[in-house]
Amino acid sequence: MGGRARGLAAASVLAVLLGGCAVDAGTAPSPSPSSVAPAASPSAGADCPPVRPPTPGTSFDQDLHDELMAMLERDQAGRLGTGQDDEGDQARTDRLMEIIVVHGWPTFALVGEDAEDAAWAIAQHSDLDAAAQRCALEHLRAAVEAEQASPGNLAYLEDRVHAGAGEPQRYGTQVACADTGPEPATPLVDPARIDQFRASAGLPPFEDYLAEMAQICAEVS
Repeated sequence: MGGRARGLAAASVLAVLLGGCAVDAGTAPSPSPSSVAPAASPSAGADCPPVRPPTPGTSFDQDLHDELMAMLERDQAGRLGTGQDDEGDQARTDRLMEIIVVHGWPTFALVGEDAEDAAWAIAQHSDLDAAAQRCALEHLRAAVEAEQASPGNLAYLEDRVHAGAGEPQRYGTQVACADTGPEPATPLVDPARIDQFRASAGLPPFEDYLAEMAQICAEVS
């Protein structure tokens, strides 16, 4: 599993998972970058700042780490119903884009693995702003290529962007809770190779994932 413990507790994971009409689960581990070429993403748009590789020797930014973790806490409180979220998804999306303009994707070196997860969760919940979500995806991709972000997070966000556009998804992370159990929210790019794709991102086999999602669908039905 890449040897990295992920930053979200189980209860928080469930909240991160529920968004829109689909369910997506879990913070993924962080293995080496994928050896499988990712699917082409919808254009990030003219307003997306230029994608650049992470700056070598980046110093840890405690204030930015704490800000991202606090944003995640508000996100989770609203989704779990454990607290007040007066901020809302769009405000967090806007702030994440401001961070990306200045720093690029918030990397392991800049904010730590837990706050990189937090940035991913905010991008994952940016469905109200598809252009910003696509932009975040491309910046996250550059960070993963530099081994400064989670390939699993990239897989989830890539699927989220494609599923949101009604397009096939590569890793099968976006599922809908149907009467017969969980099923992909949009078709799979290549069903015969899905476990290969998932393994390249450090994700468990698709059958195991669907079994986990069946339990979550039962809890939220």
